[in-house]
Amino acid sequence: MKYQEWLSEWLAVCVKPTAKERTYEKYERICRKQLSALGGYEVEQLTPSVLQKFVADEAAKLAPNTVNVVISVLKCSLKKAVSYGIAEREYSGGISRPHASEKKIECFSMEEQKKIESAVLGCKRRKLVGVLLCLYTGLRIGELLALTWEDIDFSSGVLSVTKSCHDGWTKDGCHRVVEPPKTDSSVRLIPIPKQLLGVLKKTKREVGGSYVVGGDKPVLVRSYQRTFELLQKKLCIPRRGFHSLRHTFATRALECGMDVKTLSEILGHKNPTVTLNRYVHSLMEHKHMMMNRLGKLFQ
Repeated sequence: MKYQEWLSEWLAVCVKPTAKERTYEKYERICRKQLSALGGYEVEQLTPSVLQKFVADEAAKLAPNTVNVVISVLKCSLKKAVSYGIAEREYSGGISRPHASEKKIECFSMEEQKKIESAVLGCKRRKLVGVLLCLYTGLRIGELLALTWEDIDFSSGVLSVTKSCHDGWTKDGCHRVVEPPKTDSSVRLIPIPKQLLGVLKKTKREVGGSYVVGGDKPVLVRSYQRTFELLQKKLCIPRRGFHSLRHTFATRALECGMDVKTLSEILGHKNPTVTLNRYVHSLMEHKHMMMNRLGKLFQ
């Protein structure tokens, strides 16, 4: 069987029925764009040398992290081919992966954060309150845009994260896809700072509707990212991605002395080790501050 034929069958039989829509779209895109280069081979012809040459060619065009995702999809498809009897064995285990560097964590300085907060509070566009919410809860953009007023318990001051959304594409164009969060740990309760509750209550009165951001008109992820980009440009702040709001929340939380386990649960990480690895730079700054405070005893 040609590998291209197997990929089509694998996507339809093994991936689509069990994976979330976003995962399926991601796998289908990789099969169509990257793995199509191997499509003309018989599955049995995908030897170590063929696979390694393919990876080397991809590494010359794509970032290491992207190549590693492609390799993961390749391995999944070939392992299923063996279990389905399409091939006697597969050789993806011997692939040498490109070294993937950890992405640099970018967050806003305190001065930049205060600029953003002032702009949001003084703006008539109430959907910008979502930016403020991310700065003080660490929500991901998909979680924010899927948030409804029913998810906020004003009496207890707690926010429930039970769903997320992303932009999906069909022949008719872009649309919103709402689904459960990617992992079990992403389903969580987040206490809302009491200073923010008043702002949210005012927004609810003024905007109404079902969604915290957008009211009765759900907002697309790319559209909200663009809104945030324009806000930064207006404030003359160096452009950073929307996810930097989440990184800023985590950094400020550590600076305020929040323990890593609590922060990990609020962020929806699988365990505190993930949080430690990701924000070790923030912890080091906090350690320096604590040690300098201790050093004052010497003076």
